[in-house]
Amino acid sequence: MEKYRNEIKYICSEQELRQIGERIRHICKTDAHAGPENAYLVRSVYFDDERNSCYFENENGTQPREKFRIRIYNNSLERITLECKRKEHGMNRKNSCPLTRDMCRALVDGDFSVTMAEIGERKLNAAQKTLLTDFLVKYRMGHFSARVIVAYERTPYIYPVGNVRITFDRNIVSSGNAKEFMRPEICTRPVMPAGRHVLEVKYDELLPDYIYQALQNLNLQRTAYSKYYICRKYTI
Repeated sequence: MEKYRNEIKYICSEQELRQIGERIRHICKTDAHAGPENAYLVRSVYFDDERNSCYFENENGTQPREKFRIRIYNNSLERITLECKRKEHGMNRKNSCPLTRDMCRALVDGDFSVTMAEIGERKLNAAQKTLLTDFLVKYRMGHFSARVIVAYERTPYIYPVGNVRITFDRNIVSSGNAKEFMRPEICTRPVMPAGRHVLEVKYDELLPDYIYQALQNLNLQRTAYSKYYICRKYTI
């Protein structure tokens, strides 16, 4: 059975992020993919159909709803991942599948030569094949296309009890030039007021008390903030 996770979001100042970081860094592990500064760059390109269905479902709070994206890290093409994020009953589930550079380039460029036959040639597990098949059906039949790039710097912390993942997402920027996704450097624009960032807390069934208290003592206000939605507002 596919597992859904809880996700809490807050808008924070740099000072608030630093305070939280001081409280949790002694009990949380760092992410294996993070660099010496415990941070890495995230860049995603999101897809939508001709009617902007994903955008308006997000705006209207429709549930269940799905978003498809392709993601890379540290502006490198060594690891390219297709992801589907599904929201239902206030909880989230993410499925992912690795992509080759050629497949990524074709999908971003709107090249419909990508075929189902390529799935059979890939060494993918059943869940990955299902995700890729589902996306290609929507891509071809629903006329999906790359719409917006979302990028930011992420500082991650991991707490094993409850499978907790806490992330500080700083300097969130967007670009409407989605076809530039694979370039080493792209032109972007900020989407948050100066000094404002996003804190995300993801966990399974229960959030441990220590983590809960570390967040509550600052009287942070929860938000339904969506990086995808805010970035698309600048391009739609």
